[in-house]
Amino acid sequence: MRGLGAVVAAALMLSACSTSDMMSTASMVKPDDASPTSTTSTATVSVAYPRFDDNDPHDWRSSAPWNYAVHGTDVSKYQTSIAWHDAKAAGISFAFVKATEGGDRVDDNFHDNWRRAKAAGVPRGAYHFYYFCRPAEEQARWFIRNVPRERSALPPVLDMEWNPQSPTCKLRPAAATVRSEMTVFLAMVERHYGKKPIIYTSIDFFEDNGLSTFRGYPYWLRSVAGHPDDKYVGHPFTFWQYTGTGKVPGVSGNADINVFNGSQAAWKKWLKANTK
Repeated sequence: MRGLGAVVAAALMLSACSTSDMMSTASMVKPDDASPTSTTSTATVSVAYPRFDDNDPHDWRSSAPWNYAVHGTDVSKYQTSIAWHDAKAAGISFAFVKATEGGDRVDDNFHDNWRRAKAAGVPRGAYHFYYFCRPAEEQARWFIRNVPRERSALPPVLDMEWNPQSPTCKLRPAAATVRSEMTVFLAMVERHYGKKPIIYTSIDFFEDNGLSTFRGYPYWLRSVAGHPDDKYVGHPFTFWQYTGTGKVPGVSGNADINVFNGSQAAWKKWLKANTK
């Protein structure tokens, strides 16, 4: 979720997951409005084993991402307006959309991306960018307040990474505190949505906080210069973010691109189990 690092560094040195000061404070969906729907996501993979161009490609000598059948993207306001039908036609089979950050920020493009990705037939889920200067309980409540509860949505995601460019919070809590707060957030969100949340993280955060021992949740691992099996020493993963500088039709500028860790049949089975 650092897919626009170069752009953001040139724009006030913010990370691709935007800092809390750059986001809308609007709350568009209240808990009482977030009722489940009966619609389930389509498991159609329009293009299997796609190979996207990259503005700064890694030399994948082995375990290349294009050896995986199912690819997707993750987006925030930095991707501006996305042509979701074009992205799907090019091989984007799922998306994670930035929804909230901290306890008072909603991504400017969340509601538009949430609606338009679904309309294009792209299964999508929402993610929360964690802010270390606010209690996990407050952040979970904020996410729940703003993200609709839909059976057709992918499981919610907790984005855990350091944010040294944050203008308002430089705090790096102790590893035990980080894991404790993660537990609080994940439990509240799972209870509300009825789905096991996914943990997104980076190599340094994973190592700094001993997440190899934090089990019981599916992981979405960032590794843009090596396969997760090598960088995370064989830690299980469901999704792998392999670039933040990809080129995806329908997405302007650098794009984050991810793969599902499994075959098309496994994807269909996973999607059915997690969108009901």
